[in-house]
Amino acid sequence: MQLLHCPSSPSLSLCCSEVQPNRGLCFVANSLTASATSSYVRQQWLRSSRWVSRKLSVSNSSAAKAALVEESTSAVSAQTAESDVLKALSQIIDPDFGTDIVSCGFVKDLLIDEALGEVSFRLELTTPACPIKDMFEQQANEVVANLHWVKNVKVTMSAQPAKPVFTGQLPPGLQTISNIIAVSSCKGGVGKSTVAVNLAYTLTGMGARVGIFDADVYGPSLPTMVSPENRLLEMNPEKRSIIPTEYLGVKLVSFGFAGQGRAIMRGPMVSGVIDQLLTTTEWGELDYLVIDMPPGTGDIQLTLCQVVPLTAAVIVTTPQKLAFIDVAKGVRMFSKLKVPCVAVVENMCHFDADGKRYYPFGRGSGSQVVQQFGIPHLFDLPIRPTLSASGDSGMPEVVADPQGEVAKTFQDLGVCVVQQCAKIRQQVSTAVTYDKVIKAIKVKVPDSDEEFFLHPATVRRNDRSAQSVDEWTGGQKLQYSDVPEDIEPEEIRPMGNYAVSIVWPDGFNQIAPYDQLQTIERLVGVPARS
Repeated sequence: MQLLHCPSSPSLSLCCSEVQPNRGLCFVANSLTASATSSYVRQQWLRSSRWVSRKLSVSNSSAAKAALVEESTSAVSAQTAESDVLKALSQIIDPDFGTDIVSCGFVKDLLIDEALGEVSFRLELTTPACPIKDMFEQQANEVVANLHWVKNVKVTMSAQPAKPVFTGQLPPGLQTISNIIAVSSCKGGVGKSTVAVNLAYTLTGMGARVGIFDADVYGPSLPTMVSPENRLLEMNPEKRSIIPTEYLGVKLVSFGFAGQGRAIMRGPMVSGVIDQLLTTTEWGELDYLVIDMPPGTGDIQLTLCQVVPLTAAVIVTTPQKLAFIDVAKGVRMFSKLKVPCVAVVENMCHFDADGKRYYPFGRGSGSQVVQQFGIPHLFDLPIRPTLSASGDSGMPEVVADPQGEVAKTFQDLGVCVVQQCAKIRQQVSTAVTYDKVIKAIKVKVPDSDEEFFLHPATVRRNDRSAQSVDEWTGGQKLQYSDVPEDIEPEEIRPMGNYAVSIVWPDGFNQIAPYDQLQTIERLVGVPARS
């Protein structure tokens, strides 16, 4: 850009030779070749044709300058074109994140041919099941096509590779699963398995890669509700892993497919079986793994919640007061384990007959859960003979009747789950970050509008692990002077929905729960940065 302001002078050709060596050398080579032909001819030519030499010199200089201006203008024009495209795309706002798709990092592989007026790029969304991906594609085509120089737009849609937001040490089978959804009721007979199976197949219909894990060892439901051709799990002898069975594109694992029916064993053994089935299965890349949780809030449920980095939970209930009492226990369990409950499904809530709507089991249990625990979404499922029959026949209702009322309810539930999981992942991934400019740790806990800053040395000194605090006496092992004031974290990684892992220069890996970070002395007067 600076070369555009160079004056017309003999030095311009030198400048051109440096910036564009091929062209500069070409001019010099032609001159040398001509002079090497004959010194006499050269002398006579120089004497009689000095004005020609001057004209050629000026012509060469002007040509070089013109070429430089042309290329510089072309570079500037290319930058302007890219800026125009990105500015146009930044008008599209992701309603889940409240941010434009450029800031979200969705725009990839941008290619521009301004001479032909062609623009191509890829929109990489967080999930292939994004309910508004068609809207994104349409809007992206429209806003870029509106640029005056654009004649053709090519938009390709894709999704981010499947990976968990939790970056700790996970079993190999869980390392390529983006979201793990627990479907729970803490009470048997409320239709939890029906919801889990139909939700899984709804997500598959939305374009996601999905698996179902039936965690009820005592009474597995999955073998009855689906009809895979292969009804036995297989083992990979080399990897000593489990190969899931599959039905209509959904991967399935259940103790009922292990060839042993229902389990008759004590709790610790059941926890071990569930752990083995879940963590040693070759799930492959999944966008969503739906876990059909067993009833209760005991060892099995706690083991699942602690072993698996659950993204969110869906609560299933019925209108009776007794169901609400048990469901409330489950919601409190998930709250303590920092697993957000994103939706409540009230099953068997009503039926229609003779032009009237009847509520045989009463009303209000689902609404009570939503109001008391602040769960944002409530979905009603009617009493339908077809819904019950589909569960017994091995064909999920959303597959048997994809245009029916039940399927529409599950479609709404699927959209809710997709959107809420995307929000949770975004919040968790940006909850705790390090700002290298102001040398402070920025904290914004999920589901909180409060943002604050912490001094890295203060965070390090507040570690409560056994390496810093004596477990027997409670005495402080890590002294104030042991931590330098200018210490900076090398890496900050999410640890599920409740904490972050901070790696320090000395190799120490500190687990810092959000609850603890909120109690640490904060920095004040930190300048705001965009």
